[in-house]
Amino acid sequence: MNIEIFRDECLKLPCATEDMPFDDTVVVFRLKGKIFGCIALDRPDVVVLKCSEARALELRAVYSAIEGAYHWNKKTWNQISLDGSVPDDLIRELIRFAYDEVNNKLPKKDRVLSV
Repeated sequence: MNIEIFRDECLKLPCATEDMPFDDTVVVFRLKGKIFGCIALDRPDVVVLKCSEARALELRAVYSAIEGAYHWNKKTWNQISLDGSVPDDLIRELIRFAYDEVNNKLPKKDRVLSV
């Protein structure tokens, strides 16, 4: 997977948006204002996704290309190297998982209904 495909996968989720709140090299993906993913354009070989603590530890134990995200809370954010060692289908699943993690923590009135 590359960052263009990653971006497309993030933005095809309902109500997902992108912006550059930090500087002109960091793109974040949000659901209702809450970040679920990130790309640093100056490091196109790495993406960052929100995760649950338990799942993050499981993934890191299996894939050396998945580790705690630099500059993010390492308990709940994974940094994934796009070196080809993590299957694209798993990355798609993790994008959806990150999105769902954010959606499930929104107030009920703000949640996106099942998609």
